Amino acid sequence: MSPATETELSEIVAGAKGPLRVVGGGTRPIGRPVAGEVLTVAALSGIELYEPGALTIVARAGTPLAEVEAALAAEGQRLPFEPMDHRALLGTGGEPTIGGVVAANVAGPRRIQAGAARDSLIGVRFVDGSGTIVKNGGRVMKNVTGYDLVKLMAGSWGTLGVLSEVAFKVLPAPEAAASLSLEGLSPLQAVEAMATALGSPFEVSGAAHLPGEGRTMLRIEGFVASVAYRAGRLSELMAPFGAVTVEEDGARVAEIWRGIRDVSGFAGRAGDVWRISVTPSDGPEIAARTGGEAMFDWGGGLIWALVPEGTDLRARLGAFAGHATLIRASEETRARIAPFQPEPAPLAKLSRGLREKFDPRGILNRGLMGA
Repeated sequence: MSPATETELSEIVAGAKGPLRVVGGGTRPIGRPVAGEVLTVAALSGIELYEPGALTIVARAGTPLAEVEAALAAEGQRLPFEPMDHRALLGTGGEPTIGGVVAANVAGPRRIQAGAARDSLIGVRFVDGSGTIVKNGGRVMKNVTGYDLVKLMAGSWGTLGVLSEVAFKVLPAPEAAASLSLEGLSPLQAVEAMATALGSPFEVSGAAHLPGEGRTMLRIEGFVASVAYRAGRLSELMAPFGAVTVEEDGARVAEIWRGIRDVSGFAGRAGDVWRISVTPSDGPEIAARTGGEAMFDWGGGLIWALVPEGTDLRARLGAFAGHATLIRASEETRARIAPFQPEPAPLAKLSRGLREKFDPRGILNRGLMGA
């Protein structure tokens, strides 16, 4: 089923006789396998409003992310949160949609500076599980009516409603960028170096540590003169951690950080991939406990771990302050191991209550999040 209008979407959901598997571009098969008739929002496509002067863009949920980004780039603007492209990592095709970005609350390395998708989202329209059309938030930044519900839809994975329209605040794209790298650091040294950089006044917009040779990467963005000055000062600050190499070619910097954003080092390789959110200072110990290969992003607050297929990583890690999400695995493994971190009882009760409120029949992506 592929509705072309919000009204058609409402009618389909209201008339559904059984569960629906909600998809956008089909590029992120994360979570437990979902049975049901496929409902795609791909035909709900197009930018409905773009006001560069107001730093706002409104698009239908099925609009390809690439179309949104191209429109913004033409005006020297961008989505602040640098949405990740999961296709290479997950081995999927299709086109990521802007609605899918919201549903999964996607973000990239710039999250340490700009937040995730939910932090730039200012309005949504969606159809709930009863077929009711709901509008929340606004189309301009000053309108924050219903802001909490706007945030609630980000990261709900289509279990509370089927998005039909999303509105974002956007930001100007920087004139220049530089990437600094240090070689041969251990995870512990890398986290210390990244913390030093992020705690500096030099506005670091990316801080990652790659497996293998122990390369630690830092990114600076902004006006040309500012980037040059800050890269020089940050290099001096990083000198105690080793020799610093600075890359200033814009295309090369973009390529480096696109690879970090999309975890390209684990793409096409055998094994399951887990995403672990931790306190940065705990990152090196947690990474060692995975027993696999680990990449750090967000200054050490995000660990991507590549482990043998079928590994129950939560059982291996034991108790820790954070959560682990199974991102890539076979359907059998995703059915056996809860992909999303099990919630504490009070939070699980609240989540169930929200799903019962917005999807009383339990037909939207039933079982995706393990409930």
